[in-house]
Amino acid sequence: MKELLEIIAKQLVDNPDDVVVTESTGEKGQILELRVAQADMGKVIGKQGKIAKSIRTVIRAAAIHAEKYVTVVIVQQ
Repeated sequence: MKELLEIIAKQLVDNPDDVVVTESTGEKGQILELRVAQADMGKVIGKQGKIAKSIRTVIRAAAIHAEKYVTVVIVQQ
């Protein structure tokens, strides 16, 4: 899941070298934290959060296919 999130995020931003995905385990499953450059936050979130919602949907669909539970969190740097 981590690699998939990195690939998606790097395609959306102007500074793909600043994309960092960290992986941790929470109570309900895996947590992926996405960090991008401050200038690219709007591109990852999108108008009214539509792009962020789409990213989460794709990651959840892939997680369900792998029989896992994954949460995506977008964090400011």
